[in-house]
Amino acid sequence: MALPDHPQPGPYARYPSLVDRTVFITGGATGIGASFVAHFAGQGARVAFCDIDASAGEALADALGDSRTKPLFLACDITDIEALRGALADARGAFGPIAALINNAANDKRHTIAEVTPESFDAAIAVNLRHQFFAAQAVADDMKASGGGSIVNLGSISWMLKQGGMPVYLTSKAAITGLTHALARDLGPFGIRVNTLVPGWVMTDKQRRLWLDEAGLRALKAGQCLDGELLPEDLARMALFLAADDSRMITAQEFIVDGGWA
Repeated sequence: MALPDHPQPGPYARYPSLVDRTVFITGGATGIGASFVAHFAGQGARVAFCDIDASAGEALADALGDSRTKPLFLACDITDIEALRGALADARGAFGPIAALINNAANDKRHTIAEVTPESFDAAIAVNLRHQFFAAQAVADDMKASGGGSIVNLGSISWMLKQGGMPVYLTSKAAITGLTHALARDLGPFGIRVNTLVPGWVMTDKQRRLWLDEAGLRALKAGQCLDGELLPEDLARMALFLAADDSRMITAQEFIVDGGWA
């Protein structure tokens, strides 16, 4: 697994409000999630992250050991809600009240309509949608007591593009927009902001390995307005802004980072 570069000061924004802020990231061991972990750690935040891939998670935490605060990796299956609650409690115990939640974990496994069973449907909803609600529920009291916070739910442009071959995934990702709006309304009086970060086709190792073929390259070229690869760090930089005080009056919104495809 290629570890993300540890972000260094450069042409990109620095957010003083993120220094020593406790941030929890789900699905943070690889891909977009690993970039989130690296970028928040690079801003001086206290980062806790969970994933089912223990070896990758531990390696990432060690690779970022020179951060202001070494990230805390917690092995956890986010479809097990009690385990997820336990990981959040462990993060709180280590770093203090959680001020920013990045609901990143998901699995875009391909499937046909015909092969979906009630069990596989529920499993897909559990890994792509259900945990986002329960993670938000678990951090709400922290944020209320602190006078505010930020929750960032990860969506997808796949349902906007009417992409075929994974109907339950698209269903769950479309539902995240409704979840964000509902949470934003109910948590807004407590100063808690809730937004959706919507990625396009991000060139992670997994995407390159499994699905980026000649047809995919042609689709990218035709779909995106910007001629370039969408990278995990492009999503991470938007997440930093949404978690920082710079976005203090932004909530119930969708932020599409896709090179202009959707």
